[in-house]
Amino acid sequence: MIGALFGASYTAWLLATARSLGFARDEGFYFQAATRYASWFDLLARSPAEALKQAAIDSVWSTNHEHPALIKSLFAFSWMALHQNHAVFEDASTAFRFPGMVLAGVGLWVTYLFGARAYSRRAGVMAAALLALAPHTFYNAHLACFDVPIMTMWTLCLYVYWRSIAKGGAAWALAFGVVYGLTLLTKHNAWILPAVVVPHALFVHRHALVRELKQGRVALPANLLAMATVGPLVFVFLWPWMWNDTLARIQEYVNFHTNHEYYNIEFLGKNYFGPPSPASYAPLLIFASVPSITVLLFLIGAAHRLGNGAARVARFSLAWLAPVGTAAPGLRGWAAGARRDRLETDLLLGLSFCAALAPFFLPKTPIFGGTKHWLPAYPFLALFAGRGYDLVAAKIENLVRDRGTRAVRAVRYALPVVVLAPPLAITAHSHPFGLSTYVPFVGGVRGGASLGLNRQFWGYTSQNVAPFFEHARPNASVYIHDTAWDSWARLLDEKRVRPDLRAAGSPAEADIAIYQHELHMLGVEYNIWETFGTVIPSYIVEHDGVPIVVVYARQGAVTIR
Repeated sequence: MIGALFGASYTAWLLATARSLGFARDEGFYFQAATRYASWFDLLARSPAEALKQAAIDSVWSTNHEHPALIKSLFAFSWMALHQNHAVFEDASTAFRFPGMVLAGVGLWVTYLFGARAYSRRAGVMAAALLALAPHTFYNAHLACFDVPIMTMWTLCLYVYWRSIAKGGAAWALAFGVVYGLTLLTKHNAWILPAVVVPHALFVHRHALVRELKQGRVALPANLLAMATVGPLVFVFLWPWMWNDTLARIQEYVNFHTNHEYYNIEFLGKNYFGPPSPASYAPLLIFASVPSITVLLFLIGAAHRLGNGAARVARFSLAWLAPVGTAAPGLRGWAAGARRDRLETDLLLGLSFCAALAPFFLPKTPIFGGTKHWLPAYPFLALFAGRGYDLVAAKIENLVRDRGTRAVRAVRYALPVVVLAPPLAITAHSHPFGLSTYVPFVGGVRGGASLGLNRQFWGYTSQNVAPFFEHARPNASVYIHDTAWDSWARLLDEKRVRPDLRAAGSPAEADIAIYQHELHMLGVEYNIWETFGTVIPSYIVEHDGVPIVVVYARQGAVTIR
């Protein structure tokens, strides 16, 4: 119930702030895809035989078929039920976004459960809270995209796997296979999960596997067998696009992601549009965008668990390699204090964190998505941070224990506020410019801009120009720059910007031009200057003094300046 309360509260916060956040480029594509999928679900309900024909399937499910179907199908069901049929949400976009927001809450819930069972309830609470309170995570949790859903499904998948070891039996193994299939259906990050589960399972079951091998048998753990069989079956069964020409379409899907094109990204003042990617990219962005107290607690918790692992290795080595009595007593005492966990939880969490980040240390991995692409690492960062908080809190409580129970109680109530207030303040202040926000340790929004870190991408800030658009002449044309056409259409449809405004594909066709700051698009602003005959902006959207969107207008395009 504690975890559920965390999740529900976070979803409510996301809903309350959703309308003030514009639409990212990818959301426009997924709005369109979900609407198309909804038409097929409607046909399936009315005429199943017709819907199951290949022509009907391909005409709909070919839309955005480079990404799996689960989350877009949830967008479709939410849109149909909560906007079209029952008008729970006035904005169609909120209905599309709602499943992602719910999954963000579920991610906190599962993180809490993981932390509470693995370490302590206090560690679970802190892990869930620290996961929620990071500006880039908060931004992505609003979107009708796949990045927060895969974070949640990755964590849920590993949690169910971990419980399948603890509980045993076919039911938990089957549940793990099903959840892995759903994770495959969420985003291609799920391909990495066997690199976590297989080595962990082999280590956990190493003694049993060796015994089986000595007897000439090979016995796979039931959860691995379910992962290898049930998971792929769920993946194909719940994705209609895969029902015909299955092998060829799976190959096409794999080829798309293994040969993904590069997009531009700014890092330390340099534009990257191809390999090699800088190895420091992910570590520096984590350090710059995750609240520093979270990173510090993570380092404390991870170091503590690594210490326990090192002590276990030392105890094993001493038992096998050192004659009795020859090792230093201090070393033996330290090694003897190591605690063994039959579930090998520390190893699982460590592998999970590292595997989610590992692709971004490869020189040919595209890095265009910024922090969103490694969000599956963050629940495990938060879990180690929760463990770090447990250690710090226990230490402080011991220091004040001689002052009485009131002092201990004061620490228990005050310390969470001290730890969580800064991340909460940073995250609340970041909205709606979460991707422009960096932590105070690197100078905040201004520091990130000065360091040459990416200020934004996906053209999601067009909505923030709405106050200026109110002064545009009727039916003015607007060069929408990096905003997707489907996203702009949604802004008009929901009256987030004036609905009479017309989108233009170039500055030459426009009365008004918006320029969204990205390093590789400097040429676009030069083009606007040349076309409009001015270098003086008519309007600037800024966050903490840093320009995010700049607007230029032709003579007579607006009633006031």
